Amino acid sequence: MSNSNYATENGPKKYNDYSLQLNRWFLKPIGAWPQINASNSIWKFFILIQIFTCSSLVAVITVPCLLHVLFEKVNINAKLNALGPLIHRIMGSINYWVLLKYSGDIRELIQHMETDWRLIHRTDNRDVMLQHAKFGRFVTMICGVIMLGGSLLFSLARAMKTATIVVGNETFTTHPMTCPIYSKIIDTRFNPVNEIALVLQFLSTIVVSSSTAGACSLAAAFAIHACGQLNVLYTWLHELVENQEKGKHVPEQKLTAIVEHHLRILSFISRIESIMNTVSLVELMGCTINMCLLGYYTIVAWETLDKAKLTSYAIMYLSMSFNIFIFCYIGEIITEQCKYVGEMAYMTDWYNLHHKTALGLVLVILRSNNVIKITAGKLINLSIATFGDVIKTSMVYLNLLRTVTM
Repeated sequence: MSNSNYATENGPKKYNDYSLQLNRWFLKPIGAWPQINASNSIWKFFILIQIFTCSSLVAVITVPCLLHVLFEKVNINAKLNALGPLIHRIMGSINYWVLLKYSGDIRELIQHMETDWRLIHRTDNRDVMLQHAKFGRFVTMICGVIMLGGSLLFSLARAMKTATIVVGNETFTTHPMTCPIYSKIIDTRFNPVNEIALVLQFLSTIVVSSSTAGACSLAAAFAIHACGQLNVLYTWLHELVENQEKGKHVPEQKLTAIVEHHLRILSFISRIESIMNTVSLVELMGCTINMCLLGYYTIVAWETLDKAKLTSYAIMYLSMSFNIFIFCYIGEIITEQCKYVGEMAYMTDWYNLHHKTALGLVLVILRSNNVIKITAGKLINLSIATFGDVIKTSMVYLNLLRTVTM
């Protein structure tokens, strides 16, 4: 089916559902998807049960692991091995909390997107939006495969390994924990406690990985939708003079529509930044530390040529790198596309317009120069250069860690 036929046969809500379908699959099972029309009390209660269950699953693994790192009498290498999974769960927990806290704001952004689909009537403009929607779905799918799939594969690889322990005169086979648990709370070496703990850890991994993948992919979907709207705006700017020469419209009316749409897009981007800057900061800091630790784990595993560990560490390193790259890529394209609005306004044949109309373009150019940047905690501007800085910083920390521990 062609894009034009799809546009004809489906309404704005279906367009929006198409854009955000995969994001909804990530977040709905953990109760983090904002409910647009949830007026049923039973349904609201069910969502609260979902949130309580998911939060409990994460807490029941994270807290004992934190106690293990702080108080268990083990060597530094054992503590470092537990630190990576612990940080991953803390990051996922914060992302989950952010998604729940800003649920109302995210719902408004979703409704904003649906209104954008409703406001655009021309087939060629909707085709541009659909192209960006497809690209947003592709990025969301990659986020799920790499972030969620990578974490689950890592957990499965660790859980499938066995270790032999000797207690008195008896020998037992046990599965090592991805997140070690403080032994004074419960001893996870023996069955059935070992198997129960493994299942709980796997379920908690699904929750934290889904929240991270969901937050990252949601930010990407919103940013790519904004880029689609900016591309529609470029078309309108290009047509401002062209259509006037053909006598198709009054330029003042067209310029008014351009300015209103431009301000609407900037408002949308500003709200994305206000919601996602906390998630970006958590991912930037957490992934930098985890990439450093994964490098350390790889060096240790390389000495024994443990292929299973090396493979799982490589998968997780790729996942963390991609996670940071997505946020930096979002920041880069938003900044560049917003600046390009001013360039497009300047490059039009504005000298063929009435001088009063041409002066209106100056406002568009000036507003474009004041770019809304996507940041990490309002401290660090996200760009491709920032991604390079994160990789270099993780390597610096890795060298420091090797110097201290090896």
